[in-house]
Amino acid sequence: MSRHNPPRRHREHHVTRRIGWLRAAVLGANDGVVSTACLIVGVAAAHGDRGAVLTAGLASLVAGALSMAAGEYVSVSSQRDLEEAETEVERHELATDVAGEHKELANIYVKRGLSEELAGEVAKQLMAHDALDAHLRDELGIYETQKARPLQAALASAFSYASGAILPIVPVMLVPETWIIAIVCAATLVVLTGLGAVAARAGGADMRTGALRVLIWGAFALAVTAGLGKLFGAAI
Repeated sequence: MSRHNPPRRHREHHVTRRIGWLRAAVLGANDGVVSTACLIVGVAAAHGDRGAVLTAGLASLVAGALSMAAGEYVSVSSQRDLEEAETEVERHELATDVAGEHKELANIYVKRGLSEELAGEVAKQLMAHDALDAHLRDELGIYETQKARPLQAALASAFSYASGAILPIVPVMLVPETWIIAIVCAATLVVLTGLGAVAARAGGADMRTGALRVLIWGAFALAVTAGLGKLFGAAI
């Protein structure tokens, strides 16, 4: 029977490939939820009316999204500039010292466990196929699929922040003013718990641990801003 049934392909599911975008998405959404919810709760605790609270929430959404986008764009642009500079260095070295670059690449494979003979042959074939790509990938760790893309990173960060920030704003428009603090806090903690669990699940970690640590920090931040709002509200 086994002669007619080909062996099933061996499949491996790794989560490391998701670390980059997952970190950015979760960080942006988490920042959006926490920053906006804390600002809303702080203003509400200082006896701000619905208009003031809503204005504060929208200001947090817009300012935070733009700040995230600008910061990510500058950061990733710096990374891209570094990658381009390193690429030019490698391109120059390949044009002026092919033998030296072949030896350098072969030594990398020897350090990874290949014999000198096999490492030399692997380096030779890879350089014949795409010498620059081989050196960028194996010498410098620069992969085509992971190269810095500033505009893409900026838009993704702004979108993830705004997506998180809008969640605590919605209750402000729907519930009575006297319930704003309680509802926003409850909704925020539920959302943060979900974000922590989803991030942990996608990253291959324990969902309860991921949810709990985000929940604790979120509750702490809300408590601090609510306390400050009450303090300054009473002093006014």
